[in-house]
Amino acid sequence: MKKNAFILISLIILCVSMVTAQENRSGRGYGKVVNVGIGLGYYGYVGHSMPVIHVDYEIDVAKNFTLAPFISFYSYRKDYYYTNPHNGTSYYYHETVIPIGLKGSYYFDDLLEANSNWDFYLAGSLGFAIVRSYWDDGYTGDKEVFHHANPLYLDLHIGTEYHVNNRIGLFLDLSTGVSTIGLAIH
Repeated sequence: MKKNAFILISLIILCVSMVTAQENRSGRGYGKVVNVGIGLGYYGYVGHSMPVIHVDYEIDVAKNFTLAPFISFYSYRKDYYYTNPHNGTSYYYHETVIPIGLKGSYYFDDLLEANSNWDFYLAGSLGFAIVRSYWDDGYTGDKEVFHHANPLYLDLHIGTEYHVNNRIGLFLDLSTGVSTIGLAIH
């Protein structure tokens, strides 16, 4: 797992280095933007949404297309209660998920003839999820039951950004995994 994480992070850094060295050839640039959002995420077998913090940095690659290295964070804790012959007791399961990867976005502003205050895009994210899960020390049952999530992280997005001014925007990103609302800093 550590080897895969190192390889993916190295590829992201290499890609970012190559892309930032290129000059923006598009008429309207979408890159050089830090997006910071909060929202809801859904990961694997938890079965419900969890609060998420998400950060990415968009870089222009081609006309209307950006790549954005990203990192997200969400955590889940579930309390369980049971009674045994000697006493009533409780225990918990805790999981932290940190998706890391690269998001590719295609902007449809030219096609939609959108006002310059608005951006509209479709995107896809690819990466891996670092998952740390554990049971409370008092739990004596099967501790492997929740340890089999796939570390591959795939997500599809549709989103929009409203430019408040030249430096600040507000965005809404709806997706199959992590949906966020937040601030875009240009």
